[in-house]
Amino acid sequence: MTTQANPLPGAVRFLGLTLHDGVHRNHMLTFYLACYAAIMLATFVPQTQPFLLAEVLHLDPSKQGVVSGNLNFWGEIVIIVTVGLWGSLSDRIGRRAVTSMGFLLIAGGIFMYGFARDISGLLLGRVIYSAGIAAISTMIITLMADYVCNPSRGKATGFLGIMNGLGAMTAALFLLKLPAMFKDSGMDAEGAAFATYASMAAFTLCLGAAMFFGLRRGVTHSGEHNPPMLQQLREGIAEARRPVIALAYAASFVARGNLAVVGTFFTLWAALYGTSELGLTTAESISKGGIILAISYTASLLSAPVFGIMSDRINRVTALAISLLVGAVGYGSTYFLDDPFGLPAICSLILIGMAEVGCIITSGVLIAEQAPDRLRGSVVGVFTLTGAIGILIASVVGGYLFDHWMQTGPFVFFGLIAAVVMVWALILRSKPHLICPVPATNQ
Repeated sequence: MTTQANPLPGAVRFLGLTLHDGVHRNHMLTFYLACYAAIMLATFVPQTQPFLLAEVLHLDPSKQGVVSGNLNFWGEIVIIVTVGLWGSLSDRIGRRAVTSMGFLLIAGGIFMYGFARDISGLLLGRVIYSAGIAAISTMIITLMADYVCNPSRGKATGFLGIMNGLGAMTAALFLLKLPAMFKDSGMDAEGAAFATYASMAAFTLCLGAAMFFGLRRGVTHSGEHNPPMLQQLREGIAEARRPVIALAYAASFVARGNLAVVGTFFTLWAALYGTSELGLTTAESISKGGIILAISYTASLLSAPVFGIMSDRINRVTALAISLLVGAVGYGSTYFLDDPFGLPAICSLILIGMAEVGCIITSGVLIAEQAPDRLRGSVVGVFTLTGAIGILIASVVGGYLFDHWMQTGPFVFFGLIAAVVMVWALILRSKPHLICPVPATNQ
């Protein structure tokens, strides 16, 4: 059994990070490979899905928004239900086993996408894939705590953000081109779909093997007693009586919902516009949209340090309000757009990319500052839960608005929500006595 020890004077260091005893550089390299791969695979499936809906399943364009939203909805339900199970299982069989199992499930779900010829097949593949995503997401958080000493976790999280950004850019610049590449080689739509998803499934299996051989062996126990889940939920909800905690919960709703809107609906918008207005195939439209997404992800990557520094230099509610303002402008401006490939759309996506990472960083820093020590786990749990609810609402409402109102409807909807939460933040900012952190003596 491997135990989590305090760092010794001669503890191993990696990129300036102080590692726990027994953790080596190869473990950290494998960990950051998992961070890179997790976001790459998490964006790959929803962003290539319009190709399947249009060219393989031949689904009517007027129904694709709702179907995409529903698939995302049920995938998120699976994630919510299974994250706690993966955490408990990792305490029994080890982190590397659960991480490897997660990549195995993702590979299975992706492979089933290549075979799917109806919505039921897509749903089954999405459920398996989402269970794997839940495992990887849970293990990344857990491995960070297992591997890196507390004083280095801020910097370690920064590196994690960089790897996430690079993974998302890889998906946008390369993986979204795969259907078009296989079609250009002479395959029909079904053959291109199978080749795309089968090749990614094989690659994901290789990643799973890398996790098994590269992560630290053994079982790590934190030694902490975690209260029952329902008790944590009650405690976290009760803390929402403090206005600033309630604000942080609302900000988490916006931050996670933002990710769902872009990941699910931008490539769908690009696919429908490219085929109806530009005479492109769905595969070509998705590939073209990938370039726009890459610009948005680059904006996220470059602006992340700015929001991090800003959160440390100014009032944290003010920092959150600024990120929400950027989101409200970026998302709201899509109301005036028809062309997802034009310069105005690029400008909107740059602001959206900045708002995504800005809202995640500023809301995370705010909840870390405001959560009482003795209830930190409960508060962070509800903070995460409200983010998951944001994804669910973005998926269902966004899908309906996409099909029945306008194709930028999901973006406009979240722009309005960001504006409301921004006003809320500004009102609290004018009442400093409501946003002071709980004194340590009271925790």
